[in-house]
Amino acid sequence: MPEPNQENNIVDKHWKGLYKVGGAAAIVSAILLLIEIIVFTIWPQQTTAIAYFTLFQSNKLIGLLNFYLLEFFTYILFLPLFLAIYIVIRMKSQSSMLIALILAIIGISVFLSTNNSFSLLSLSDQYWAATTEAQKSVLLAAGQTIIANTGQRAVGGFNMGFFLVSIAGIIMSFTMLKSSVFNKMTAYIGIIAFGISLVDYLRIIFIPSATILLLIIAVVSGILLLMWLILVGRRLLKLSRSPSIIKT
Repeated sequence: MPEPNQENNIVDKHWKGLYKVGGAAAIVSAILLLIEIIVFTIWPQQTTAIAYFTLFQSNKLIGLLNFYLLEFFTYILFLPLFLAIYIVIRMKSQSSMLIALILAIIGISVFLSTNNSFSLLSLSDQYWAATTEAQKSVLLAAGQTIIANTGQRAVGGFNMGFFLVSIAGIIMSFTMLKSSVFNKMTAYIGIIAFGISLVDYLRIIFIPSATILLLIIAVVSGILLLMWLILVGRRLLKLSRSPSIIKT
């Protein structure tokens, strides 16, 4: 057993079940992120309600995937992931890690409560079943409102959820630098990946028309986040199979 003054320097293996779930959640999240990148590459996201309604009409699954369906499951997986990270390194900065965990939970809740994939699908079905131009106009307007709300980055909508999760990710990644559980590369990749995501909010506010810049930011941030998820996931899975006490 460790001495009392060593308690802040161990990983409690009573949580090995959570480490395993959190690690698996990170790996699955990385896979879902990769699939989403592929989907967005093959089927570029639509910008109008009628375009999405047409896409849903031809292929409902592709339409849902094109409108962030996979991110719904990713954010559910973020819950055990962030909780596992919190448990592992919380002793290195208890106040910061608690704030990060709270921000992550709030951000995830905001996203899950404002995910509009199936709402847009429902409007599409109603649109193609509508019999008058007046009904179709109302449904198109409703669809465009959902797209506008979902697409905004700076305030409101599901992207505010990612904004809060990004802040949580940065705080946790900085805390990783103080611990030997996660290596420095993992910490720095997390800081850069989530930092780029936050920079994108400023880009949206001040230069919203910079589509090329948006593409560069999205690609770089996505690749780095993918790497961070894999590194964190592998480490958590390794912790779940480690001896009862691990010095941090």
